[in-house]
Amino acid sequence: MATSLPHHTLQQHGCLRSYLTYFVNLTMKLSYITITDPYDLRAFSGLNAHILGALRGSGLSVQTIGNLKAETPLSFLKGAYYGRIKRQTFFKVHDTGVLRGFASQVAQALKSSDCKLVFSPKWEPIAYLQTDKPIAFWHDATIPSLVGFYPCYKNTCRKSITNAIKAERLALEKCCLAVYSSDWAANSAIEYYGVDPQKIRVVPFGANIVCNRTLKDILFSIEQRAHDCCHLLFIGGEWDRKGGDLAVQVAASLNARGIPAELHVVGCQPPGDLPDCVRVHGYISKETANGRHGLDALFTQSHFLILPTRADCTPVVFPEAASFGLPVLTTKVGGIPTVVHNGRNGHTFDVAASARDYCDHIERLWSNTAAYQALCQTSFNEYVTRLNWETAGQKVAALIQEHCG
Repeated sequence: MATSLPHHTLQQHGCLRSYLTYFVNLTMKLSYITITDPYDLRAFSGLNAHILGALRGSGLSVQTIGNLKAETPLSFLKGAYYGRIKRQTFFKVHDTGVLRGFASQVAQALKSSDCKLVFSPKWEPIAYLQTDKPIAFWHDATIPSLVGFYPCYKNTCRKSITNAIKAERLALEKCCLAVYSSDWAANSAIEYYGVDPQKIRVVPFGANIVCNRTLKDILFSIEQRAHDCCHLLFIGGEWDRKGGDLAVQVAASLNARGIPAELHVVGCQPPGDLPDCVRVHGYISKETANGRHGLDALFTQSHFLILPTRADCTPVVFPEAASFGLPVLTTKVGGIPTVVHNGRNGHTFDVAASARDYCDHIERLWSNTAAYQALCQTSFNEYVTRLNWETAGQKVAALIQEHCG
């Protein structure tokens, strides 16, 4: 059955080389391995489903293996022991028995597959996998980069950490290509595990949101943003880790300076009493038309996305903001500097920055309409040129051909 080349691909590249590459990709059959349902928009911040779509969109032929059994009787008992007796976190997904179980399930599924490559958005399903097929993965962090950084790793039992590091080392040794979403994660793999830098590459994730917007649409929406009130948008499921308290301080401080401001909170319920300038929208699902419409409206009407996060890898909300021409105000932690470029799609502050630092930056742009609008335009350009799934998928497909083909 003939497969037609997407019109946008020919338009964008306009050359025989792209045409041939697309059809070469069709011969590269991948088995895409996920622990959960590969189409679940809630799993891994929606990345499982969007990475799958990006690979298929690049022309790769992809079959899926997912919904792996992620617990054993022994891992259940270990979880109960460490949780109830030791009062420590035990990650079942990093238990050696569970990891070997993943490998066994994947190996069994591969017996009936004619794929040429095994690919996963995480290293866990392939750490103990025995196969003669080349292996690649695309992830956002390493275990060593998370320990002592993410709150959930601060009280983790030593067994979970040692098991995870051993397994992640195995995955990196046996893969032909390890793609990371940031320089921070890639450098961690090279420096901690001593991985050959030649098989480590960096490709940022795209936006987990539908975008058919053009520059004309963005320019129109920028002009429509009201200037009688500065609307700040905070999107995050973990209030403390994402710096929600600082976002509230920024909104309150702007009002104290005489700049009317509102903070719109999506994804969580802030604790305690909140000032009148905070509007809580709760969780909004991208899986419903009403949810998508509500999120689109918030992104469109807001002037800045503010996320003073204290620990993060590469939040997909940043590419999503860029797709609306919405500048980001965030922190210089984890892999964020790979995604948010100062003066292009926002600004990254030191994690110790105060509300005053954020307010000073906002006030400078608020009082200079031309500078603000230029920043909105370059924000959208960052989405168009590098922070979208089509571009990311094509880059990874090319890397697969180069390293594993």
